[in-house]
Amino acid sequence: MNRQTLIEQIRKKKSFLCVGLDSDISKIPTHLFATEDPVFEFNKAIIDATKDHTVAYKINTAFYEAQGLKGWISMGKTLDYIPKDIFTIADAKRGDIGNTAEQYAKTFFDTYPYDSVTVAPYMGKDSVAPFLQFPNKWAIVLGLTSNEGSKDFQLQPSGDGLLYEKVMQTVAGWGTVDNTMFVVGATRKEQLERVRELIPDHFLLIPGVGTQGGDLATVAKAAMNKDVSILVNVSRAIIFAGSGMDYADLAAKAASEYREQMEQFL
Repeated sequence: MNRQTLIEQIRKKKSFLCVGLDSDISKIPTHLFATEDPVFEFNKAIIDATKDHTVAYKINTAFYEAQGLKGWISMGKTLDYIPKDIFTIADAKRGDIGNTAEQYAKTFFDTYPYDSVTVAPYMGKDSVAPFLQFPNKWAIVLGLTSNEGSKDFQLQPSGDGLLYEKVMQTVAGWGTVDNTMFVVGATRKEQLERVRELIPDHFLLIPGVGTQGGDLATVAKAAMNKDVSILVNVSRAIIFAGSGMDYADLAAKAASEYREQMEQFL
């Protein structure tokens, strides 16, 4: 999906919501275990319930890879089921180089035709460039995360600023606003405005709203630009809004409430 189409979907739906399909098999409703593929049945119902409210789905591949072959099958079926006008993200956080990175890019852009994949830039340009060679595909590069360990490297001084600032400015020069996004944690609200100073036009994927405590209004006011250019990811607060037979209905309600809040800023 290209940049303009994504922006049009945001305007059309009045939403910049990304639903995270972190489908932990230990948390899905127990009645689904009577089905052939419990994870896919769970995801299918969540997608049906939320597709009118969201512009993106982020599949956290760890929850599928941990299940072995059957998990990869569930992931593939889930990806195929997502409507084609909704942006898809493989949250895989790959970060290798050379032909290994090329194979990772083929995995998530050809074998599994995602629109984008999350990438760790620690090994430099070699770890990002292979993902930038595919038309209408995106590398979503880790920029500033909200975990406790982010202070170990990201928030350390580097030159005249902090390391995360140098990383984001450097990576922005490797690609364009049409194929490169950045992950910026919502709980780092004091840095959101600084990020926008550094990369005013790039899309940001912003996790941390909802269960992790990020505030939607703060994020929207600090990070939106003229094209909106943000995707706010919410995972557990939507997909695990309920754990009984009505889990999909409760997910729909939660997604709708987020979309209604987002509409106020568009």
